[in-house]
Amino acid sequence: MKIHKEGYKILLYSFLLFLAIMMLEKIYLQDFNILFYFTLGVLSIFYILIIRFFRVPLFTVDKNDNHILCPANGKVVVIEEVEETEYFKDKRLQISVFMSPNDVHVNRYSMDGNVIFSKYHPGKFLVAWHPKSSTENERTTIVVENKNGIKILTRQIAGFVARRIVCYAKAGDTAIQGNELGFIKFGSRVDLFLPLDVKVNVSVNQKVVGGKTIIASFK
Repeated sequence: MKIHKEGYKILLYSFLLFLAIMMLEKIYLQDFNILFYFTLGVLSIFYILIIRFFRVPLFTVDKNDNHILCPANGKVVVIEEVEETEYFKDKRLQISVFMSPNDVHVNRYSMDGNVIFSKYHPGKFLVAWHPKSSTENERTTIVVENKNGIKILTRQIAGFVARRIVCYAKAGDTAIQGNELGFIKFGSRVDLFLPLDVKVNVSVNQKVVGGKTIIASFK
């Protein structure tokens, strides 16, 4: 496991803030007492939680051109046929993964190909499971086209807690299956919009792992 680069500043500033709090307590209390140790314990727990937010497990991606890998860690909350109105403007299969604050927050490419579209949209901060969060919340849309001309759309969506989307994908980039395309700080949701004829390999409420779980397969 390693710490993601998006967490470096937050971890540093948090450490300095917690250190300042402990120093002030030491100055005003003049001696170590139960309050000092209680504060130390609480701040230590918070710091460990922040480290967990930015953890990145190390693993090998089993690349396969026939597989569509999960873009994020979390739980599948939506599998349904919808009208995708931003890019495709036709019916697609939407599969959505909800990322809790306890999940790994890295987002990954689901297949190899070229990034042909990348766009950031400012928006609201509705709870991530709200039906309108996919079209009204702050979000970033990325479309990748593989060597066979098949396109899939990945949408990073901010939520009520997660108010910071980081997207590394830019039009013209090469997408490598399992590599990072972005990061959503403190969880939220990632939507995939797939061709209707794919074979779905997951179910609603299933726990999934970014870069490992096979969301669907091309027929």
